[in-house]
Amino acid sequence: MSSSSSSSSSTELTDTAYDILKVLGKDADFLYDTIETYIKDAQRANKPQLVEIWQTIKEDRKRHMHLLKEALEREIHG
Repeated sequence: MSSSSSSSSSTELTDTAYDILKVLGKDADFLYDTIETYIKDAQRANKPQLVEIWQTIKEDRKRHMHLLKEALEREIHG
């Protein structure tokens, strides 16, 4: 992902920062859109065990996003 241009290295996105941003974007989409649909589907199907599983996955993904957010801040600020 790194650019071969050396004109403005301060605006370049490192491969590692890009990787973090990409996963954060996917996780955010999953957390704030997709998983809610899965939870509602399980609730409508009267499957409380499945609702619990999806909620656990949601909490785990939130924790992962927090870890990645902290990692991104370290990437940006050094």
